[in-house]
Amino acid sequence: MKLAKTYSYLKKELQIIEKALGSVIQSEHPVLRNASTQLLKAGGKRIRPVFVLLTGKLGDFRMEEIKTIAVSLELIHMATLVHDDVIDDAELRRGKPTIKHQYDNRVAMYTGDYMLARALENITSIKMPEIHQCLSKALVDVCIGEVEQIKYKYNWEQNLRIYLRRIKRKTALLIATSCKLGAISAGLDASDVRKLYKYGYYIGMSYQIIDDILDFTSTEKQLGKPAGSDLRQGNITLPVLFAIKEPIFFQEIIHIFNHPNEITDEKINALIDMIKDSGAIEKSYQISNQYLQKALNIIKDIPDSVPKQTLENIAHYIGKRRF
Repeated sequence: MKLAKTYSYLKKELQIIEKALGSVIQSEHPVLRNASTQLLKAGGKRIRPVFVLLTGKLGDFRMEEIKTIAVSLELIHMATLVHDDVIDDAELRRGKPTIKHQYDNRVAMYTGDYMLARALENITSIKMPEIHQCLSKALVDVCIGEVEQIKYKYNWEQNLRIYLRRIKRKTALLIATSCKLGAISAGLDASDVRKLYKYGYYIGMSYQIIDDILDFTSTEKQLGKPAGSDLRQGNITLPVLFAIKEPIFFQEIIHIFNHPNEITDEKINALIDMIKDSGAIEKSYQISNQYLQKALNIIKDIPDSVPKQTLENIAHYIGKRRF
């Protein structure tokens, strides 16, 4: 079963959001318009809009307001993808050429900035200071997370705490914010807003850990980019942190990356095989499952409804996700 099937009944609302995304990114400048549209058409799970919709449906659901929040959050996410591809010098995103590859780094950076500006402009129609404050804080944390990722590239001696803090800022907080803003819009009480924020945080942590696992266990066709891309770029993810505790793997990875001009697909694939053989993948899934269980536990007291059931189903799906 695909993730989208867990929330297939939201198809109509998601189509409205998709149309709004296409409208908001329009620009008089052809390069900005074409580059933004290219990224939008590349697709994506739209998981952040899904969480806005689901938490919004737990209370007083107002589609126009929910649409505005969902569009802004997705544009912020898209902007970070464009910037990430520049930092990582990535040529493919979801199996298609990145903005930086099709144009150049300068156009890509300004395209990301443009999307961010559109996101902030779009959400000004909502006159709720709490929503703007929450979104602003999330943006600050996302930026810190991105800088931390750059700081710790090729640092083979970092620890688990550093990794978890980094993915919290890079991924989990924007998903948590999606849940929180949907809940605020729906008029839920402060206790439920906090629970849904924590649910989103736990889901986001698990989701990123699974992504980091799949970077080693999936094929290039499934990933839309070469397997082991994070490792090639010096991003130390959870499976690597576990594998690197093995002296043989630690020595091998240091040796390979001390000679960057000699790094080949064969050498990267050999490292991936060592990671798989080390038990690191299984240990990483254990950490992911701990976060998923926390997500399920935190929303136990939320009144039963179809949206709540869907939130639970998403957690169960993520735990079983293998590509």
